[in-house]
Amino acid sequence: MIVVALCRRASVRQCGLFSTSVYRAATEARSSRRHSSRNVGGTRNISSMLENTRNIGIIAHVDAGKTTTTERMLYYSGVTQRVGDVDSGNTVTDFLELERERGITIQSAAITFNWPLQRDCLPGTTPKTINLIDTPGHQDFRFEVDRCLPILDGAVCIIDSVKGVEAHTERVWSSAQEFKIPRIVYCNKLDREGASFRKSVLEIGSRLKGWPLVCQIPWWEKEDFVGVIDVVDGVGYRWKSERQKTRYGPTELKEMLSSSNQPLLAEIQLARQRLIEGLADFDEAVMDEFLAENENIPASLLKQAIRKSIQSGDGRVIPVFAGSSFRHIGVEPLMDAIADYLPNPAERPDAEVRVGGTKSELREALKQKGKNTIDANVSSVASVFKVFDHPKEGVISFVRVYHGTLTRNAPSFNTHMLTQERPMGILQISASKTHDIQELSVGQIGALRGLKKARTGDTLITMAGGKAVPENLRHIQIRPPEIPPPVAFLQVDPYGNVAAQQLEIALESASREDPSLRWSKNSKTDQFTIQGMGKLHLDVSLYNMKQKYKIDAEFGPIEVDYKECVNTMTDPREVVFDRPVAGKSGKVTCSVVLKPIEADEQDVLMESGVEKDGNIVQIEIPMTGDASAVLVDTDEARQQLFNGAIAGLARGPRRASPMHGCHVHVTLNTASDALETPTGGHFSSAAKTAVQAALRDAFDKSQIGIVEPIMLTHITCPEAVAGTVQHDITAGAGGHILEVNDRSAESASEELIDISKIYAPPDPYDSITSLRGKKSIARMVEIIAKVPYKQMLNYDEHLRSKTAGRHSMTMSFDSFAKVVGHREKDI
Repeated sequence: MIVVALCRRASVRQCGLFSTSVYRAATEARSSRRHSSRNVGGTRNISSMLENTRNIGIIAHVDAGKTTTTERMLYYSGVTQRVGDVDSGNTVTDFLELERERGITIQSAAITFNWPLQRDCLPGTTPKTINLIDTPGHQDFRFEVDRCLPILDGAVCIIDSVKGVEAHTERVWSSAQEFKIPRIVYCNKLDREGASFRKSVLEIGSRLKGWPLVCQIPWWEKEDFVGVIDVVDGVGYRWKSERQKTRYGPTELKEMLSSSNQPLLAEIQLARQRLIEGLADFDEAVMDEFLAENENIPASLLKQAIRKSIQSGDGRVIPVFAGSSFRHIGVEPLMDAIADYLPNPAERPDAEVRVGGTKSELREALKQKGKNTIDANVSSVASVFKVFDHPKEGVISFVRVYHGTLTRNAPSFNTHMLTQERPMGILQISASKTHDIQELSVGQIGALRGLKKARTGDTLITMAGGKAVPENLRHIQIRPPEIPPPVAFLQVDPYGNVAAQQLEIALESASREDPSLRWSKNSKTDQFTIQGMGKLHLDVSLYNMKQKYKIDAEFGPIEVDYKECVNTMTDPREVVFDRPVAGKSGKVTCSVVLKPIEADEQDVLMESGVEKDGNIVQIEIPMTGDASAVLVDTDEARQQLFNGAIAGLARGPRRASPMHGCHVHVTLNTASDALETPTGGHFSSAAKTAVQAALRDAFDKSQIGIVEPIMLTHITCPEAVAGTVQHDITAGAGGHILEVNDRSAESASEELIDISKIYAPPDPYDSITSLRGKKSIARMVEIIAKVPYKQMLNYDEHLRSKTAGRHSMTMSFDSFAKVVGHREKDI
């Protein structure tokens, strides 16, 4: 009997990924994290409010059905009385006109609703408060997604069952993996022609590198998708319309299917068995029941095991659910899964914070200096993850509270702007609808009204009794945003001073909402330059500004954001700046040397310099006896020299583009006759003048080159046209093909998972020759290439003529590369 048990255990291990020892180590680590998270705020008691809160995000590829699913959730939870539809342009979350016009989600919308409904709650239980973020799927708004991910405690990844796991899905999944966010997957659009639940499940294993746990299987009647069957509870749900849903308990379902659909009944039993086998590899309690050959393992034990197995956010286990949101099928069971399986804030690890270059957990950073207790004067710590201009409330700042309780009208210190502001109230948001509330407790999400300076990514601290923020907390930041470089720009010429002022106000407001939108103004020509993450990003930003501010200006075409670089090290260039600044006389002398940053020396240069906008600036201030008498504040001098150097790099000498990949070594001359009564303006002006002089010298010697953004491009298209597309990329666009992959799930790499051991129920047309079946097996290939962004600006439209519209394309910034040959002459 012992030998049999050991053999059974071994067979189960082969189905999964990891050994018992690894599982136990992960379990202990999760237990440790749960224990430590309960101590945040100095208490071990988890309030019922915290236990009943879910901070959830929806992530997916564009057009996978995120907004449609969200609309159904709002409808079933009672927030709305009608069902919004993307195609009809009447959705609640996409309330911006351009979102409705294009049928895409542009900015993240935060929605709060309760589930289950009170009438459906078991005795002694209450509905869960679900804060849900509907994020964009388009790659131009990747920053919007990445800003929201760190504040989430769980996520629902939606997959289009016709297209499977697409390239951008893999990217946002990777981002969620980086932040260790527990996830479940919802296979949507199963009612469409060519939809395949089996293919989707296999691709989840192969593309997302996790073990799929099929928790629901589709209910097919011939080729019609009519409902879903919950494998855990053994119940079936069948829909006739949005409100006409029939629930079949285990006994009813068995009786009905035994007479009408024996294959489906057998598939339910197989699915539950394979679910148990898969869970046994990650949960000891299920393993014990499995080895005891218990045929009636309770659903509560399986649910607890699923919840535990995804709680660490390592992505090893991926619960899979099925549905068609457009036809309302599966949305309510998905909402049940969110409440049942995704964690509450108390079950998540403590937030990571940064003070300068040091990272630590929030509770460690909040401890009083020299003591082991959290500073009781800190009332709350919150992170601003989104700022935008609400149609009714004006500018509001979405926040998540990580410590304490944030009360309305409490003065908040912004650790990024180093300013204090008093909000005018706290709101709870259901997209365009708002509700005033008195406070936000730890783990909750809401929006502050009336903050005038807070930007996306800022951290807010409130102190008890209006006390000053301690010095050790004045620069604390919760996961500050990492903004990728812009790849596209356009120039704007306002008609007159009034229009210029209006444009400046609009750009300041827009960049506050979206830090990935950058802008600058040429003081000599009054021309504005706006930089963004892509053509769509700039189109949307301009549209919003024009709608709100009615700017009277000439907008140029969207172009590639080329940069300039130095090809070789420049000779030292010394500058003496001896002019009044702001009515005060002073003199500063400094010298500058520029050189290109080589890839292998980046880390070394960062040890003594500061990186900004792709350049590294190193400031050297020799401290002689003369210098100590003149320099009152060395740190201030260093900062102003840095600011001046950055300003000098903003416009290159060749085509007035920003400099990139430059190492700038600024040396301050501290001799008595070189440094006389300087102010901060003298230091920054001297450094800027020296950098610009060094760049002009390099240009005269033909030492200035041009670099362009290179995009990592994923194109999925039918195999029949793949050769044409590859030739077009290499010959026409000057790109470089990296990989060509078969996108069928069975062909996937078996780097982590044996695809043959994954359970995936058959599709209804697997054994039927039909038009639907033929469509579903059309072979698609994925072409991965690096292509200059110049060639990709309108490439998606160009591809339509070659693929008859049967392709998908995503791009993300990869690197900057030097422009050479005939392409350099064409710029």
